[in-house]
Amino acid sequence: MGFNYTNGFHDAANAIATSVSTRALTPRVALAMAAVFNLIGAFLGTGVAQTVGSGIIDPPQGMTGLAIVAAALVGAIGWNLLTWWYGLPSSSSHALIGGMAGASLAAGTSVLWDGILFKIVIPMLVSPIAGMILGFLAMTAILWIFRHGHPGKMSRRFRHAQTVSAAAMALGHGLQDAAKTMGIVVLALVVGGYHEGDSIPLWVTISSALVISAGTYAGGWRIMRTLGRRIIHLDPPQGFAAESVAASVLYIAGMGFHAPISTTHTITSAIMGVGATRRLSAVRWGVAGNIVGAWVLTFPGAGIVAAVTYWIIALFL
Repeated sequence: MGFNYTNGFHDAANAIATSVSTRALTPRVALAMAAVFNLIGAFLGTGVAQTVGSGIIDPPQGMTGLAIVAAALVGAIGWNLLTWWYGLPSSSSHALIGGMAGASLAAGTSVLWDGILFKIVIPMLVSPIAGMILGFLAMTAILWIFRHGHPGKMSRRFRHAQTVSAAAMALGHGLQDAAKTMGIVVLALVVGGYHEGDSIPLWVTISSALVISAGTYAGGWRIMRTLGRRIIHLDPPQGFAAESVAASVLYIAGMGFHAPISTTHTITSAIMGVGATRRLSAVRWGVAGNIVGAWVLTFPGAGIVAAVTYWIIALFL
């Protein structure tokens, strides 16, 4: 639940940064709405939770297995806090998966590399590319459809539309990220001998949904500034396009493929794609490069922290 809470405030910016930066919503209203829709999204499906709980690592039963899970979570929390401090929108999901792999390797137990490749790495690469391309195409379509519209009227209408797209984004975040916590909780219950199979108990769903919503409401202001202002200055049509595209990718990955993709990567790449329709120089590619650097370092960074944490815990087993 500690990881779940940091996931909430770390990734709150994913759902609302564009709406806040375009002044479609005030920060507190946006956070409250994101918290509510995160809660609802957590109940939309368990496919992502089952992937995380049984498709990434195969820890042994007992204390060693629990130590691996604990170390993985410490690695993910540490990386979340580090990137939050520097305002970098990295992926909580990949921090968790990197932590799971690092802790398992440190313990000398099985890592399901096929599962990581096909369920994590490939979606990790495809989702931001899809977000950028679809963001560019969606914004191009909006510019063409409303090419004769009055700019002031269009801006006001898209501000209203952003309320819907931000809610859709928050719903997708709940579907994806609350489910990842459900999966890791079930994994801990299984290796501890308290549960069998990959079904998700109702109390796990409810507690995961409530905690991530509380974390979301706490807000992630540092990351929000990066997504909303530092990559590109967004207007309401651009914000609507980015949020709509990112939400669509999240739904397709979560419900269609049960793939735990990164909400952070998806919305950030969609913002870049939308911004590129103005002109390529409108995107601050230096900031974007720093973000991509954080993406690349997330998996090994969280994995190293988790491995060191496991070795420390193992001294007391």
